[in-house]
Order: sequence, then C-alpha cells, then structure tokens
Amino acid sequence: MTTTPLTPVPGPEALLQMTGIVKEFPGVRALDGVDLDVRAGEVHCLIGQNGAGKSTLIKVLSGFHHPDDGTITWDGEEASFSTPAKAIDRGVATIYQELDLVPHLDVAENVFLGHEVSRGGFTQRRRAHGRVRELLVRLGHSEIAPTRIVGELSPAKQQIVSLARALSRDTRLLILDEPSAVLDQEEVNNLFRVIRDLAATGVAVVYISHRLEEIREIGDRITVLKDGRTVATGLAVADTPTSELIRLMTGRSIEYVFPPRSEAPSDSGEPVLDVRDLSLPGVFTGVDLSVRAGEIVGLAGLVGAGRSEILETVYGARRASAGTVTVDGRRVRRGSVGHAVRAGIGLAPEERKSQALLLDEAVYKNITVSSMTRFARLGFLDQREERRRALELTRSLDVRPEGVTRAANTLSGGNQQKIVLARWLLRDCRVLLLDEPTRGVDVGARSEIYQLIRSLADRGVAVVVVSSEIDEVLGLADRVLVVREGEVVHESAATAIDEAAVLDLVMEGRVPA
Repeated sequence: MTTTPLTPVPGPEALLQMTGIVKEFPGVRALDGVDLDVRAGEVHCLIGQNGAGKSTLIKVLSGFHHPDDGTITWDGEEASFSTPAKAIDRGVATIYQELDLVPHLDVAENVFLGHEVSRGGFTQRRRAHGRVRELLVRLGHSEIAPTRIVGELSPAKQQIVSLARALSRDTRLLILDEPSAVLDQEEVNNLFRVIRDLAATGVAVVYISHRLEEIREIGDRITVLKDGRTVATGLAVADTPTSELIRLMTGRSIEYVFPPRSEAPSDSGEPVLDVRDLSLPGVFTGVDLSVRAGEIVGLAGLVGAGRSEILETVYGARRASAGTVTVDGRRVRRGSVGHAVRAGIGLAPEERKSQALLLDEAVYKNITVSSMTRFARLGFLDQREERRRALELTRSLDVRPEGVTRAANTLSGGNQQKIVLARWLLRDCRVLLLDEPTRGVDVGARSEIYQLIRSLADRGVAVVVVSSEIDEVLGLADRVLVVREGEVVHESAATAIDEAAVLDLVMEGRVPA
C-alpha cells in the first residue's frame, strides 16, 4: 500500500523527520521504509494494529534499536540515536505503557535516577526535592510528595512521576505509549490537560493509542502504520473520518459495532453463577451478582471502584470476609483458586502479561496449563496431544501467526488475549470472568474478541465483563451493574440505561432525574 501524500498544511519545519526507516530481526522485517515527521508544539498520533511496527519504531527513535536503513533528521541535522542515553541527551523522552519506575525508591529518586542532583560527588536531596516540587506543580499534581515511595502510588500518579522524570531533562519530544490504558476518565482528562500545556510550551508529543476517540480529542495530525509500512502520514485529525482511519489500519472497512444480542435469557432460569453478600474489607461490601447460562453481565465503574477485586474474589484469588459464591448450586470455597477452577470458573485478568501468561513459554503450554491432568499418561505429559488440541483452538479462534510452539511473547495483544480465552475453552468452564478484555487491543482484534465473547455466551457460558469503557459495557452486555466505591449502586438491562446515566452513577451514585 502506498503512502498517502502529506497534505501541504502551513506550519513550522519538522523537529523530527524519519525517512525510509528499515529494521529487521531474524526472519522478520519489522519496519519496511517507515516515514514520520513531527513538529514542535504538536500532538502527533501514531496508530496501527498490534504488530504494525509502532513499538519497533519508537524503540528506534528512543535508541533501543539501530535502524538497518533510512535517516533520522533532528532539528534540521542528520542524527543517530544509537543508545537510549544519547536519545535522552538530545531531548527525546519515552514513557512506555509498562512504566519503568523503581517501586522501592521515592519520587525524587525516581525523577533524577541516572542524573542525580549533586555537588562535589554528594547528592543534594533538599535541592532535588525542590526541583521535583516545581515539576509536579507544572504537571498539576502538587499533592504528590517527593519523599513518597513510588510503589505506594496509584498507576495514574506513577505516570505523573514518569512525566516529571521526562521533564527533569531538557525534553523536546515526548513519546507516550498507550498512556491512558490504566486510567479512568477523570485521570485521562487530567493527562490531556498536561499534554496540551506541554505542547503549548513547544514540546512535541507523539501519542500512541488504540482508542480512536482519544485521537480525535487530543491529536493534531496522524500517521498510520500497517505491516511495518507507513500507509498514511500527516493526516489532519479534524479532516479524517474514523471510518477512513480504520480502513487504513486494517486494509478493509470494519463496522465498529457489537455483535447482536441473543434472545434474553429467561428470568425464571436458575443462575449458573450466584454471588450473595460478598465482601472484602476496605474494597467492596454486600455485592450480589447472578449470571444465567448464555448471559453477559457487565460491571461498570471507575478504576479503583472495586470491579476487578470482585472478579478476583469470585475466582478465589482474594479471600472474602463474608458472602457466598455458588456455581450451578454448589458453593465455592473462599480464597481457593483451585476449587474455583474445578467448579468451572475461569478468569482472564486485566494484566494478562504478568498475571495470565507465561510469556517465554510456548503458546500450547499457555493454553493447556489449567488442564494438565487431561494430558497425563502414566505420569508423563502427552505433549503431542497438548499441541494438537492447542492447534485446534488457535485455528478456531484465528490466532495469528499460526503455530503453537512459538513463545507467547511473540504475539500481539489481541492474539495473546485469544490465547487466554482458549485456555478456558479447553477447560470447558461454566463461568468466564473477563477483566478489561480489549485493553491494548487494536480495533480489528476488538471486533473479533467481541464476536468471540458473544459466541461463548451462545454456547451457554455465563460471562462477566469488566471494562473502563462505558460504551463497551453497554454494547456487549445483556445486563449492567454499576459499581461505585465498593458498592453496587444500580442494576438494569443494558438497553435500559445510557452512557450519561452510567457516568452520573459512577460520579454521584444516582441517575439524574
């Protein structure tokens, strides 16, 4: 696919110009002639499906990878960012989705890690604390103390610390990789305020996100990558329809709609999952939740409202202080994952990389890990049968690229999520708990995952979905529970409530009159 010509829009000369960037790894050409230009003071959005080359491109720009071909021009001069330290010295700072902070150090120590404030070989902590306070005031977060241990901060505040660290150097280009992935809407709004303030001072921002609605709100121009190539660059956000962005990303038109709901389960049917008066001290209290066969129930609420913890407690990863969980009328032992799995409960957690996947292990091992006894033969594992069953499932779920002996960390986010779902398909679970099932997943894979979740419900699985995206909860679920500060404050059919009402419930605890 050829590059869409850059629309001649009057503006400053590019601060950064990447031309014909090529990067190869053994057997893979990750970047195949990528072009990108970024102007000072603009928010330039970089989008594309998982595997399109976005991460490789920013690692080239950040000095982690050296390009095999192409040129980088920085502030009008050809440059080579051969190491991360050299990129930082030239004013390029990158904040990755997985923050690289040191949790046991305090805020000031993290901000100045590697370029400590010192004189005569001695660290000047008072001076460092003063500079950190100035940075945090600039970012609108004066409440964060320089002496606070970073591991004790919320994900949103840890991200602010990462921004402060970037600004503690003379940063001229800031790269943000999926910065909103762990934030609620209020925190996203604050992040956007910070980004706009930085851009107003002349800092260039490269913003990477799968959420196209965010691109519309924060971006000035867009570059689209597909299969390691630039398929469009310099597109004005205001002039480019979402349908065109999707077509460029996927090579086809996608109706970004949710699969049709099945006929609503009968209210008279017995629930497969029945949760009564479930409580976890300091997190949530008195939660009632029931899900029938073939039904999808969504939990909506702000990050920190207790949604994820409810799923983890039902799954046995947390021990409830009170209440009961039953599956098909049989009580599940509190705080026992093994008992929950044997009862037919499966969980796809929010942090799939750290909590659900064995990233360095083969795909088939990740699928069969919860069903090992099925493949035991006289005390040995039948690996041939493991691979055969895993291959059947990955083919049925259209996992790409095909092959179950490759490591799970070689797959995109959407395909990794399919691997987690395949694990519970193999287990024939009765209840499937999905925490942020499309986090970090591109628009094409999202549609596939929505279809897959609906097909699981159609097979009779009782599904519970947690999502920070209200439209996802309302579009996918049959019934919605709204959670606020650890309590279920509303329950209704998904079709009986709209996004505005959910927002009012999560913020105020009531639906507007």
